[in-house]
Amino acid sequence: MAWGETSVWIDGTENDPLYQNMLDDAESAPERNAKRKKIVRPAEMPWEMSRQGILKHLINEQMNTRMETVDAYMQIIPPGSHSGKHRHLAEECLYVLEGRGYDLHQDCDVEITDDFHWTPQDEVKRFEWEAGDIIYIPPNTIHQHFNADPERPARLISSTNRIFKQCGLNDLEQIEDAPEYEPGLQITPEFVRSLLRGESS
Repeated sequence: MAWGETSVWIDGTENDPLYQNMLDDAESAPERNAKRKKIVRPAEMPWEMSRQGILKHLINEQMNTRMETVDAYMQIIPPGSHSGKHRHLAEECLYVLEGRGYDLHQDCDVEITDDFHWTPQDEVKRFEWEAGDIIYIPPNTIHQHFNADPERPARLISSTNRIFKQCGLNDLEQIEDAPEYEPGLQITPEFVRSLLRGESS
């Protein structure tokens, strides 16, 4: 009979204006977005000595920009060195600005139920790249970038979609640190210039 389940769903005394909050958020978005950056100058792009390597963040959700869906950074790999090794659920695209080298990719078998399980496959694939190339990293692939030039650094632009994080799938794991990683090391323009000249840090 209609309303027969009233004894179950009628319970509860908490009130919360959740729908009104959504309306208010949508109404205030233009004013809020007007204060967010649509142009990011080089001096506003933070450096990071990360476990993945030397990064200059171009777009990141923590940078208060208008970009809602993409994170991007430039990575500098010193001569003869390599990035860290990591794996993430989101696919990644990298543009090779300068240099030459190769990637090592290891696919994983994935199972997503109440938990997230991944198992690396045995095969490790090698992909050569040079300036002007695009490197594609499939979802959940263990990968690492190697600079094959012993005298000049390589520069890569990485772009990933942050929608995975917003869907509760922010799966990112660092498997191996970059050789240059030093916690707390502050990156300066002078430090980067020395790398670009091929000088040891």
